Amino acid sequence: MPSFDVILIGGGTNGLACATRLQQAGRRVLVLESQSAPGGGALGRSFAPGFRAPALAHIANQIDSRVLSGMDLERHGLKLAASNLTSPALAADGNHLVLEGAAGATLSGEISDADRAAWKALRQQLLAFAGVMAPFKQMTPPRLAKGTGNEYLKLAKLGLGVRALGKADFREFLRMFLINAADVLNDELADDRLKGLMGFDATLGSWLGPQSPNSLILLLNRLSGEAAGQKAALSLPAGGMAAVAEAMAKSAAAAGVTIRTNAAVAHILMQGDRAIGVRLAGGEEITAHTIISAISPKTTFLSLIGPRHLDAGFTNRIRNQKSRGGAAKLHLALNAAPDFKGANLKSRLVIAPSLRAVENAYNAVKYNEVPKAPVMEITLPSAHEAGHAPDGQHLLSAIVQFAPHAPKAGHDAARAEMLANTLGQLETHAPGITSQISHAELLMPYDIEAQYGLVGGNWHHGELSVEQMLFLRPVPGMAQYSTPIDGLWLASAGTHPGGGISGAAGWNAAERILKEGRA
Repeated sequence: MPSFDVILIGGGTNGLACATRLQQAGRRVLVLESQSAPGGGALGRSFAPGFRAPALAHIANQIDSRVLSGMDLERHGLKLAASNLTSPALAADGNHLVLEGAAGATLSGEISDADRAAWKALRQQLLAFAGVMAPFKQMTPPRLAKGTGNEYLKLAKLGLGVRALGKADFREFLRMFLINAADVLNDELADDRLKGLMGFDATLGSWLGPQSPNSLILLLNRLSGEAAGQKAALSLPAGGMAAVAEAMAKSAAAAGVTIRTNAAVAHILMQGDRAIGVRLAGGEEITAHTIISAISPKTTFLSLIGPRHLDAGFTNRIRNQKSRGGAAKLHLALNAAPDFKGANLKSRLVIAPSLRAVENAYNAVKYNEVPKAPVMEITLPSAHEAGHAPDGQHLLSAIVQFAPHAPKAGHDAARAEMLANTLGQLETHAPGITSQISHAELLMPYDIEAQYGLVGGNWHHGELSVEQMLFLRPVPGMAQYSTPIDGLWLASAGTHPGGGISGAAGWNAAERILKEGRA
């Protein structure tokens, strides 16, 4: 058996980023992935003959610049089919509002001059605030309990970034930081389509509605990403999101990382209070000096370690980490191009006609019910390039926000109702689309949990909310990628800075481990 310095559990984008960085630094790294291919949420999914969809994530807007350059992803095949998607806010009557350029630099469609001016000012302010947050994605969160030296410097950086905004924006930043998105949008804007789109973006992938406290911070988090070097832009990789996974896997292999697929880890081996290796589901045991988990913190501690090796208080904090998944994934095989009442199919299409519509969808899942009028983000990869669907046919990929994880009606009944309601929304905005469907697949949060091992069906290995971000992620007192178990580290989206196809958490974890000289 080859000797390894590091065993990394989970071959998603964070796991691959972490493994590559450590291998580049001279460590011998083994990645163990339970699926048949590495990539996690960026994997592709064949759901009908000739149709290959992005399994979960379908838009890139968060790939960390260090990961992009450090893994030389372009050299390993990553290219873009679209680098700056427009975002039409679809209207049932065809009077769409289109946000063009990064974060809606310009608006097209019928909208008042007052709202156009108000949006320009609000956008500028939101991007400035997002810019304050952006640098923190590339660093280890500070230790508040040991607030000395470099830890104070990290907090000082945030303070300096905020003060650089100027007095007026500084006051507004403090106001907005903990406010809900709905209040800000209602204060500044009048157009329902624009407010609905921004409210949707503020809550996408979360368990929050636009009126929920702290929802604005998620919008700022989203706007702090970039694509193709452009802040707050949205991109589609050529070949779909699977191309990101493939490029990262090629880069890791080229660096010398050993990747094993279909290699599910059953237990982390302990020697006293130290992690020393893993036992695979088939019984094989592998040892290493350093064990890194790039899967859910809950699974890591409660299943792979077990409470008997953990302090009771810590176990409770991990057990109580919020991991509710609130999004479903829809795939449609279409025999012709749909018509969203004239909207450009090479766009990111959003059905969220108002803030109330987004809030109503959220209100349903709060009570474990299916929304009557789901809100969603739609892409058609086949409109950009061949290969996603047979010639003359089309692939539709949609993230449907919100969907219940533990529906009152039961799994099968809720899935059927959710699909019917979602198709009803699509038919309203693209008449005739239901007659074009040759195959449909809807993955509810409980399906995502079962198929991809994501606790609660949450794509981020833990909810993104203000009480589970920065130095509070995954739980208070454990935000620096280290754990109470000697020799065990974390590198998943369940750690800072959280979810999205980014690689930032994995790269941060590798830098921290190297700095500590622990691998």
